[in-house]
Amino acid sequence: MTPATCFPQQLLTQSIEERLAYFENKIIAHPKLNDLYQEILETINHPVDVSLLMIYGPTGVGKTTLRERLQQELTAAAQAEPDRNPGHIPVAGLEVALPENRFHWPDYYRRALKVLDEPLIDDKIDYGQRGLAYNAAGELMFAYTVSVTNLRQALEQALKHRQPKAFFVDEAQHFNKVTGGRRLLDQMDTLKSLASLTGTVHVLLGTYDLLDLTDLSAQLSRRSFDFHFSRYRADVPQELMAFQNVILTFQRHLPLPQEPDLVQQRDYLYEKSVGCVGILKSLLLKSLKLALTGDHPTLTLEMLEQCAIPTRKLLQFARQIKEGEAALAEKETQLAELWAMLGLSPGSETEPSHRHGSPQKAKTPVGQRKPVRDAVGVI
Repeated sequence: MTPATCFPQQLLTQSIEERLAYFENKIIAHPKLNDLYQEILETINHPVDVSLLMIYGPTGVGKTTLRERLQQELTAAAQAEPDRNPGHIPVAGLEVALPENRFHWPDYYRRALKVLDEPLIDDKIDYGQRGLAYNAAGELMFAYTVSVTNLRQALEQALKHRQPKAFFVDEAQHFNKVTGGRRLLDQMDTLKSLASLTGTVHVLLGTYDLLDLTDLSAQLSRRSFDFHFSRYRADVPQELMAFQNVILTFQRHLPLPQEPDLVQQRDYLYEKSVGCVGILKSLLLKSLKLALTGDHPTLTLEMLEQCAIPTRKLLQFARQIKEGEAALAEKETQLAELWAMLGLSPGSETEPSHRHGSPQKAKTPVGQRKPVRDAVGVI
């Protein structure tokens, strides 16, 4: 084992729970995570006419890890400020609850107010409105209720007071649990308005279903920015090598007496994770628990096979990934349609020789990274 990257040796004398917690909490810095982290952090710290950030990718690619790392950095930066507002919350966020029928804004507002430590949520009452209700004795009486408008206004005030640098919304694809295209646009316009009025960047993380929410209107597109957190692709040599380096780093941080040779099982591990680091780590964590509870010195292929996701589910994941990547590729190949609408044509005198202020370069295929030296390690 390499002393600079392996686990603390004293872990071998500690409990199973402590060894599992060590590996579970270990964040591995890998190229796709690092690149997105830097881009998103820069956008949050210096938002230019941007209210919403959309981060989408496959299930298990590592979006939660990305969110946690961003939250840690934003919190650490805020704590380093000597004259910070005592009521300031550096960063906040929630996971959108899966609705039974359709998305429910009052529930969302209540959850958001709770994570902002807002007191007396159920007392945000507009005393100009009242309705009928029964008291404990069963007697009919007038009662004041908390309306959606009350909760929305309370959330606006809480965000203005707490001044978080960003508000993270995980599983944001649940916002599209509505009926009708107009209602879906209303969902995103409400979020955009909330972010704009409070000056708080909202960061939405979700699956490829989030693509349905990104281009609902020109105004929404102008105030939002998209980030694709993609899997590692086996048909791109640089990405397959980066995935192998991730396996090696995980291998060196498994708190076991004998280091397993997981790199030898690269193709198997790629198959059982469909190229997603989050799924890979989950598989290794379950296998580690199996090894520790059975008092085995190392991981074996049999343990990995016992803990792997069934092939039928992996096939479902792979299909969803291909559908999402195809939808994204379609969005990225609409330049010809844009030129036609603007009266431009490839090869004409009006063809732009520079885009975004720099010479136009050959476009890298969708999903393929440019050749760079990858840095893989522990954060």
